[in-house]
Amino acid sequence: MALLSASAQLAAQDRNSDNVERPNVLFIFLDDYGWRDCGFMGSDYYETPHLDALAKSGMIFTNAYSASANCAPARACLLSGQYTPRHEIYNVGTSRRGNPKFGKWMHVPGTDTLPRGIRTWAHQIQAAGYRTGTIGKWHLSDDPLPYGFDFNFAGTHSGSPPRGYYPPHPKAPGLQDAPSDEYLTDRLTDEAIGFIDRNRKQPWFLYLTHFAVHTPLQGKSELVAKYDAKPKGELHSHAVMAAMIESVDNGVGRIMDKLEETGLKDNTVIFFSSDNGGYGPATSMTPLKGYKGTYYEGGIREPMFVTWPGVIAAGSQSDEPIINVDFYPTFCEITKAELPANQPRDGESLMPILLQDKTTLQDRALFWHFPAYLQSYQRIDGQRDLLYRSRPCSIIRHGRWKLHQYFEDGAVELYDLENDIGESQDLSSKNPAKTDELLSELRIWQREIEAPIPAQRNPQHDPTAEAAALQSLQRKQSEKK
Repeated sequence: MALLSASAQLAAQDRNSDNVERPNVLFIFLDDYGWRDCGFMGSDYYETPHLDALAKSGMIFTNAYSASANCAPARACLLSGQYTPRHEIYNVGTSRRGNPKFGKWMHVPGTDTLPRGIRTWAHQIQAAGYRTGTIGKWHLSDDPLPYGFDFNFAGTHSGSPPRGYYPPHPKAPGLQDAPSDEYLTDRLTDEAIGFIDRNRKQPWFLYLTHFAVHTPLQGKSELVAKYDAKPKGELHSHAVMAAMIESVDNGVGRIMDKLEETGLKDNTVIFFSSDNGGYGPATSMTPLKGYKGTYYEGGIREPMFVTWPGVIAAGSQSDEPIINVDFYPTFCEITKAELPANQPRDGESLMPILLQDKTTLQDRALFWHFPAYLQSYQRIDGQRDLLYRSRPCSIIRHGRWKLHQYFEDGAVELYDLENDIGESQDLSSKNPAKTDELLSELRIWQREIEAPIPAQRNPQHDPTAEAAALQSLQRKQSEKK
């Protein structure tokens, strides 16, 4: 791991001095962007030169997680700094997902709106004197402005691009009169540049939350043609996905040019990550198992880096398991914002790792809780069963060990991620002591956080129909082989 230079160490020591200007923060947050969808994470087809350069200029996190495997709950965890049982957003929407005949329990519906009583990190940073902006996907309420943002562009309760990536977008704030040939990702970049330009004389925090690369898969035609003509990689080969990713990356390059032009580059911290695993039918997280919607590693492990010129050592890397609820206290520490009193917080500040004061945080477990159902889509090879990407479950990771608990059948799965990152060998029967230890720790957490456990029978459940559907999918899968 690279070491900070003497001057960087001094900068780190002095950054809390009243004489040092508070840094700006740019948080680039992508949608459905997989763990390996960047060049710096090993893609052999997608092209991300600007993201790769930024990653190399700061610290890459190899064990970064989202606190949920799909969009809305992941973002609620991020904004609140809390695990799902606290804010009660468990799924996209509150209705049952999937055929109601398939599934033993009634799901826990939760809510689809982030409770207004929760103070987000945006509230705290705004109160600390920063100009706060959100550009792009919001998904947690009708309007992000009451949640601590001074500026909103395109953010609504919708989780998808307003009408795809091309106008018209009549219901998205700021996009009502967009030109017919304007590409949404490019426009969000334009707005990010405008926000930076307008606020160059005061500290700002920009949450640039791209809709890309969420469906519908739509790339600019000239970029799709480029990738259609490019040799396919062994890992990645989807031309439209590649085109969408390049549009994001080109936008990052343009934003960096603006930071350079305005003289803000050296005083801007940049965070980069994604809300959940990649879209399974179009990308791959190999060697991870699973994809968006599953609680195997491919559904929750994210690409992530942080850059801070003169403070975070270039070329550094952390293998510490961290999770997106950690962003809240980290953002507040960087911006000198106060943490809210009397509000539960599940994350820890990453500053000791970013400053390389420590290589690990205190010994702790990470948790996930999903008391709902999420149906399959056309890819079904990275799931526990063929009908659902996820059924009601809780997950714990502590150190190298990860345990899955499933509520329908009472089953558990245990994996040693240090030796089996692909979760291919369930060790629960071979290592009952570790299984019992983690299951006990998980149950204690569930009680303490009051996690709802599905236990009410689903009156529409039809075991015969469910078994027949499973057999049909198994037959089709074997025929493909």
